[in-house]
Amino acid sequence: MQVSLENTANLERRLTVSLPAERLDGVVGERLREMARTANIKGFRKGKVPTKVIEQRFGPQVRNEAYGELIRDSFGEAVRQQNLQIAGNPEIKAEPAGDGGEIRFTATFEVVPDFGKVDPAQLKIVRATATIDEADIDGMIETLRQQRRGWDPVERAAEAGDLVMVETFAVTDAGRVPAEGFDRGATVLGSNVMYPELEAKLAGMKAGDEQAVDVNFPAGWRVADLAGKSAKVTLKVTRVSAPRLPDVDEAFVKSFGIKSGKLEQFRKEVRANLERELKGNLMQRLRAEVAEKLVAAFAAVELPPRLIEAEARQMAQAAEQQARQQGQANAKFGHEQFLPAARNRVAAGLLVGEVARQNGLKLDSKRLNETLQLIASTYEDPQQVIELYRNDPNLMSSLRNRVMEEQVIDWIAERADATEQAMSFSELMRPAA
Repeated sequence: MQVSLENTANLERRLTVSLPAERLDGVVGERLREMARTANIKGFRKGKVPTKVIEQRFGPQVRNEAYGELIRDSFGEAVRQQNLQIAGNPEIKAEPAGDGGEIRFTATFEVVPDFGKVDPAQLKIVRATATIDEADIDGMIETLRQQRRGWDPVERAAEAGDLVMVETFAVTDAGRVPAEGFDRGATVLGSNVMYPELEAKLAGMKAGDEQAVDVNFPAGWRVADLAGKSAKVTLKVTRVSAPRLPDVDEAFVKSFGIKSGKLEQFRKEVRANLERELKGNLMQRLRAEVAEKLVAAFAAVELPPRLIEAEARQMAQAAEQQARQQGQANAKFGHEQFLPAARNRVAAGLLVGEVARQNGLKLDSKRLNETLQLIASTYEDPQQVIELYRNDPNLMSSLRNRVMEEQVIDWIAERADATEQAMSFSELMRPAA
């Protein structure tokens, strides 16, 4: 195999690889002979199918598959020969495989920048800590009661916490929305399921009450006919219901899969779930803290531009998908607005990988299994989830990457100049403003 390397930009390289066509012919021939020994073809006994018949029927498919594998394997071999660290996916252009001569392809790609020595001891980080206490368990049980609450119709005016059934229609300069009739909906006062200005007007209204409200809807509002428009919205309350919370009794406990119905066992299960959630949140915060400080420490290092752009485009697509799931059918985001965040993501990922490389850190198989067990434990049939992961290469690859990243983050945090910040569980779990 012959390999030549060009520097096409500061962090871009082009590999040109040539190799004898005999390498492909040998692989194709071996695979066809193996198929001849095992193929079941009508008119021939198993193992007695002539090679020519096998080649006529399966030759093109086998050759294409073997050619793709040869290109990938040769590229990997050339990268190792040149001692390159690839950043992102290569763009490979190959010439069609011929019957003789040589196979030739070019691969254009970006490489990991030279960060120099990454010394975790130079990083100053803040490490959050928290524990679960009995008040946290009480709070979660109250949340579970709220989730299982029932509703009793009342004749009084609606107040915070009540479920209000409402019919609405809006009138704008462009017309009525909907064109005929009205939209039916429901909201728990204080939940902000409805547009906040409208929901606020429902407080104090009783079943049968009606009023009109002037509203200026934002440009990103989920109803396209109202987005960015001023409207007069008519609200009519059809029912007001007060919440009815279940008692924390044996039936309530059993409804969560605790066969004994014992409150003590239920509290143990709630604590275990909260501790699992706490562990995940602490790791997420630590990962963000370490990544932020790493990126800041190497802000002057040039990063692969195509890799950053690809990350920004993925972020834009994810934002569009999320917006559409929230009812914004026409949501569109240009990738340019995501470039700063994409740069930080790329920098953090490359630096974590560089720390692992410089210090010979390898994936801890025990930690991988423990993480898989932890994920599976949150499902009704843990063993089924474990088998799902183990039989899906993509899922396992994603899990390995996640566990390896957590390992490196822990390794950095243990050696960094860290200051602990004690927080309550509720404070830790509160979304950032």
